[in-house]
Amino acid sequence: MGSVSQSKRLLNYPEPLRGPDVPYVVERKSNPPIRGWFICAAALILEYLRFVREIIWRNAGFGDLRKIRPYIEDYEPWFEPQIVPYPEDVETTDEAKDDIQADEIPETEAAKRDDIQHKYPQAKYYSVDDYRKLYLSGALTPLDVAQALLPLIRRDVENPTEYSSAWFDSKAEKVLAAARASTQRYKEGRSLGPLDGVPTGVKDEYDMDGYETNLGSKNIYTGEIREQDSITTWCVRKLEEAGALILGKLSMHEFGLDTTGNNPIHGTPRNPHNPNYYTGGSSSGTGYAVSAGLIPIGLGSDGGGSIRIPSSLCGVFGLKPTHGRLSFKPGQNHCLTCACLGPIAADIKSLATVFQVICKPHPSSPFPPLKRLSLTTPSNGSSPKILGIPSAWFARATPAIQTLCNTLIRRLCSDHGYTAVEIDIPFLPQGQIAHAITVLTDAATLLPETSNLTYGNRILIALGTVTPASDYMLAMKLRRVLMQHLSYLWQQYPGMLIVTPTTSCEGLPIHTKSELKWGVNDGDRTLESMEYVWLANFCGLPSISVPAGFVDPLQRKELVNDMDVQGRGEVPVGLMAMGEWCAEEQLLQFGAVVEEAGADRRRRPPIWVDVVKMAKEGAAVRG
Repeated sequence: MGSVSQSKRLLNYPEPLRGPDVPYVVERKSNPPIRGWFICAAALILEYLRFVREIIWRNAGFGDLRKIRPYIEDYEPWFEPQIVPYPEDVETTDEAKDDIQADEIPETEAAKRDDIQHKYPQAKYYSVDDYRKLYLSGALTPLDVAQALLPLIRRDVENPTEYSSAWFDSKAEKVLAAARASTQRYKEGRSLGPLDGVPTGVKDEYDMDGYETNLGSKNIYTGEIREQDSITTWCVRKLEEAGALILGKLSMHEFGLDTTGNNPIHGTPRNPHNPNYYTGGSSSGTGYAVSAGLIPIGLGSDGGGSIRIPSSLCGVFGLKPTHGRLSFKPGQNHCLTCACLGPIAADIKSLATVFQVICKPHPSSPFPPLKRLSLTTPSNGSSPKILGIPSAWFARATPAIQTLCNTLIRRLCSDHGYTAVEIDIPFLPQGQIAHAITVLTDAATLLPETSNLTYGNRILIALGTVTPASDYMLAMKLRRVLMQHLSYLWQQYPGMLIVTPTTSCEGLPIHTKSELKWGVNDGDRTLESMEYVWLANFCGLPSISVPAGFVDPLQRKELVNDMDVQGRGEVPVGLMAMGEWCAEEQLLQFGAVVEEAGADRRRRPPIWVDVVKMAKEGAAVRG
């Protein structure tokens, strides 16, 4: 899929229709950040004084859709952007062979990747393949790995390590039982496949038998659905059936309602590359755990960049699938029109391998089974290598990020056969506002009682309560405008990938230690971090973030000096691509090329854990 325009192969495909020809203009007002104890007073003021909420709502630009009403009022609203393949057009395979096999990569390509890893050892992470080979050879067992990792991630011990900040909970006995079972399967030659025994974790948004689900809050949402034998989310069940070693629940921003990963309730993991910065969120724990080397794969969710932002800021790979591709069942999607589930991984093949496993459709899913994935781009020209560059939008990123990403794009064009074309997308600033209106209205509807929430989220939800129904409908009309225009672009450039930086800002700095205790609300910085990611959520597109290199943000004036400076003073940034609906395979193939092209720009963080070495040493001590 993804090699040509998919309009004839997808149900509910938008009519290709060019949107209004309007100039790209950003008229966004600045909003002062609120942090420390003052955030408490600000939340209370907004909750009790509606006129203050309305003033801030307007100042934040939420009323800007009214300015473009004449352009969009005749469009029909589009409430949920679910585009699915015709079942007869999907190639299915034997259930036992639906993993990514090593022999699918030509020998020359495999040798090239080995050479790259040898040339740039600082970029080498342990992959799903590495664990698989060690287990099959008997050089290591899943039990060895579990016993090495549990002391690092558990919070219920006398002296928790810094790595435990990424984990809300880990049930040691449950983990060890799964590790022993996997070890026995390898011993008896009946492994379940490439994920058997591979360490992983899941964001607290997923339900899992034996664990509470808090969604990063003080509340407990476990067991809301009791008619099923198991509350485990479908994706997690697929991991369990594949034998993956699930170490526990990973941290997240409360309810996923901001992009930093700040969590005053359960604690905030620092960026593995620079502790003066956040990991990005809301899948903060997943981004941290993969970046720090604890796990090669993990599950997150993405309603407004919550997979791609931490992937970018932690220097790893993240995939936001097509809307609805991965099932929330037996639970519910709390942000039905924008959010989806997806994986984060240390390398592109691990990302593809875990995606292949978790994308098996739930019985209620309209999606047919996904064909067997290949990471090799076809050489017969059936998959056009076209990169769509929206230059005016691209220029919203800081100069350092633009330079880094443009250099990588030029490398893709000169050395890897891609062609860059200039594209325009109308109403992008207004589209970001429409996405924010949608997400905050969803949150305000789901969380009418806010007294138990963090102050930062109480501010956001207070703003969500004053959005008029007419403005919400304008947002849905704009969704159709954007989806039809994107369909038009793919009619003009079949197989095109739309490429931008993942974020427009150089990391998300922790300004003061007090904000880790009280929380933070920095609307300007949030919008900068979401500058590009929102479009895929709002229009249901698949999207991938791949490491692009490092920038030095320490020169930015707003960084406060009360934080201890460690490391090189740099943070990673990502390059993002968005594909046509259901074009995940094409995005993964693009990721494989960028992984090769950008290997010299990647390195492990200072706190990276050599899990294999630790596990082997532990096994030797135990005899």
